[in-house]
Amino acid sequence: MVQRFAVFVTTVNMIYRSIQRIKTREMTELGLKGTHVMCLFHLNQYPQGLTATQLSSLCMEDKAAVSRAIAKLKEEGLVTLEDSGEKRRYRASILLTERGRNTAAQMIGYIENAVMKGGEGLTQEERETFYQVLHKISQNLSDYSMEESL
Repeated sequence: MVQRFAVFVTTVNMIYRSIQRIKTREMTELGLKGTHVMCLFHLNQYPQGLTATQLSSLCMEDKAAVSRAIAKLKEEGLVTLEDSGEKRRYRASILLTERGRNTAAQMIGYIENAVMKGGEGLTQEERETFYQVLHKISQNLSDYSMEESL
C-alpha cells in the first residue's frame, strides 16, 4: 500500500511538472502564463462568454487569480467585458476578442500536440480506461479530503 502511494504521488508530480514546463516553454511564445491559458481555453469553449465566477469554477482557480488573469488578458486585447448594465464587474460576461480567438487557436494547437505526445503508444481502449480510472481516483480523493474526520 505504501509503495503504491509513493508510485502514485511521484508519477502525478512528474506529470504536473512536465505540464508546467510545457506551458512555460510553449506559452511564453504567446506571452501567456498558466492561468491565462486556462482562461483562454475555457472562453474559447464558450463563445457566448463566461462570468468571472464561472471561469473561476471551470479553471479551478480562486477568483483573485482569475481576476488578475482577466485584467492582463484585457490589457493585451485578448478579452473584452460585455457591459451588462450592472455595476458589478464580476457578473459581466468575458468574451474573446478576434485577437483572443486567434491566440486561443494557436494555443489549442500546442495543447493538441502535447496531448498527442502524452498518449503515444496507447490504444483507444487504454486511453478511455485511463481517463475513467483517473476520474474515479480524483473523485475518491476529493470526497475523502472533504471528510471532517481528517
